[in-house]
Amino acid sequence: MPTAVALVPARSGSQRVPGKNLLPLAGHPLLAYSIAAARESGVFDAILVSTDSAEIGAVAERYGADVVRRPAELATATSPDIEWVRHAMDGRSEELFSIVRPTSPFRGGATIRRAFERLLELGDRADSIRAVELCKQHPGKMWLVEGDVMQPLLEQPDTGTPWHSSQYQALPRVYVQNSSLEIAWSRVLTGSASIAGERVAPFFTEDLEGFSIDYPGDVERAESLAARLPAIAHPLAST
Repeated sequence: MPTAVALVPARSGSQRVPGKNLLPLAGHPLLAYSIAAARESGVFDAILVSTDSAEIGAVAERYGADVVRRPAELATATSPDIEWVRHAMDGRSEELFSIVRPTSPFRGGATIRRAFERLLELGDRADSIRAVELCKQHPGKMWLVEGDVMQPLLEQPDTGTPWHSSQYQALPRVYVQNSSLEIAWSRVLTGSASIAGERVAPFFTEDLEGFSIDYPGDVERAESLAARLPAIAHPLAST
């Protein structure tokens, strides 16, 4: 089996949900769920938390992860992933890396293992695998406002019913990425501005695997889900 490292990004400056990486969920900080999932998967040789915060780093170590102190210039709201990933991977030799973001607390070890096995199964046909789900708001029904009128965001079919006037079920199936999981061969970091490479395979998340805490209302929903469905909150729910 190829060597692999889990990278958990946890910068301190979240704007939409301040302090989200340490928000409590079912008695544990949000960050802890991704560390636990990475460990539970059994596929990683190391689990690294990349952070610019001493407080976050201390929590990460308490839950069993190693810490990479991220420079402030790589921890801004607009810093691209490729920068902190390269920083975390500098000097490391693992053949694969996975980004396991703290914002997806219901993505467990079995989810990671399923994606990992799928990427290995694909072999040279894929550089990476990324979590996706069916989009709820189809881009065929999206518009650009130009002055007093609108134009469809996407080019519409030459004949037949325009997408913006079609039923959802009649439209092409379109998937949107969610932030729950990415796994890539480390070779993609060489001479590229992408953490995914050119050949990106889909990993179809199921049920709550792709749930992400990105807005204040998501915190309340996560608390409600954790209370009603403790079994999905993996080992931390019972400790």
